[in-house]
Amino acid sequence: MAAKFGTSGLRGLSSELVGPVSALYATAFARMLLEKGHLQPGGLVLIGQDFRPSSPQIAATVMAALRRAGLMPLSCGALPTPALAFYGHHLGAAAMMVTGSHIPADRNGIKFYRPDGEIDKADEEALTALATTLVDDETANRVEEGSGEDHSVEAMTLFFKRYAGLLAADAFKGRSIGVYQHSSVAREMLVQLLDTFGAKVVPLGWSDDFIPVDTEAVSQETLEKLAVWAGDHDLDAIVSTDGDADRPLLADETGQPLRGDLLGLITAEYLNAATVVTPVTSNSGIEHSVKGKVIRTRVGSPYVIAAMQQAVAEGADRVMGFEANGGLMLATDFPVGSGTLAALPTRDCILPLLATLSTAFGGGLALSDLVARTAMPVALADRLEHYAQERSSAFMAHLRSSEAAMVETLAPLGPISAKSDIDGLRLTLSDGRIVHFRPSGNAPEMRCYVEAATLGEAEDLLRQGLALLSAWQA
Repeated sequence: MAAKFGTSGLRGLSSELVGPVSALYATAFARMLLEKGHLQPGGLVLIGQDFRPSSPQIAATVMAALRRAGLMPLSCGALPTPALAFYGHHLGAAAMMVTGSHIPADRNGIKFYRPDGEIDKADEEALTALATTLVDDETANRVEEGSGEDHSVEAMTLFFKRYAGLLAADAFKGRSIGVYQHSSVAREMLVQLLDTFGAKVVPLGWSDDFIPVDTEAVSQETLEKLAVWAGDHDLDAIVSTDGDADRPLLADETGQPLRGDLLGLITAEYLNAATVVTPVTSNSGIEHSVKGKVIRTRVGSPYVIAAMQQAVAEGADRVMGFEANGGLMLATDFPVGSGTLAALPTRDCILPLLATLSTAFGGGLALSDLVARTAMPVALADRLEHYAQERSSAFMAHLRSSEAAMVETLAPLGPISAKSDIDGLRLTLSDGRIVHFRPSGNAPEMRCYVEAATLGEAEDLLRQGLALLSAWQA
């Protein structure tokens, strides 16, 4: 089976997932839910999808497989992943989201949710083991077109209400905010929500073709669009998301995107979080900026969620997490204004967007001023696509093989003073700059993260890191 679990969810080629693979994993998921007592026979499983061409077919195959396995699928259509998870928690239902998130349309994936939230790494291993035992089972692999009762309106309405009362009705009055809609499942919701808060909303860039927007490594084409739109429409901000709307994209009045971990930090301050969990790839300055405790993890929402749950089990309150891509998770309820924002322990893009806009505009600041006020190292990230996983694995193995191999290979970057092997290889250079090499967990990509004191230094280091990766051969 070519499909496998990465940092968040099952991923594979679309051509594979539209076939028996999706039926197989849906059957395995149903058996796991029943065997572990998460659902009883006839229990509900919500099915959502993004706008990739292959997603409707995969969703139909999944619904047929779930029904054969004795569960009841409900169709929630194209909607944000956090909306699906939130509705599942509301109904006490499991869920499956058909999405490849930010990766190209020739690939797709499935995210899995128990009634109590996103599956963990132990569940992923159990699912893989079950799928392996069923690989020769004709019924488990059968590709049929199924359907379920339509609950798309109910799911989106509940999620919209979660945030419609978060801010005052005039919170963004007098502000012009663009919405880069592209092929995001949140493209209509964002327009409606910002309008609710009094903003002048400018819809931009609607696309009937799927566009893979990576909020952690924004493409040059997207950067150029954002800059042009910001100037042409005299915008105060531009908001957008990745394909399944669990990662936010927020650009300032010049069209320059804000880093996802900065959105997480601002949201932590907005919520007065007592414990913040974030992966090692998030900005190293977070420990000096957050008022509460900071816990670092490997990359991937399951690791962040597990650490948040552990903190709650140890008695912590006001626990939240975020990733460098901006996806934000709440492990506990948070008091906000005169109300309470319920826990949502899966990646969400709406809260960090609203919290950051509210912090800036409520303080009479432009977004660029808010960024300048936050004293953290400049952090940048990018990736090399079509970088075979065998090649990235060989590169990482070479660096780890010996101190001499690492020093020789990375000599163009400068002397190394410290290293961390939590996830990928994160190196602190003798002058304080940081470079982090990490293979993607679910795509043929190699990522490079850097930090430096100035933007120019960070850009130079990122270019050097990517060039080193590009030139390396096993």
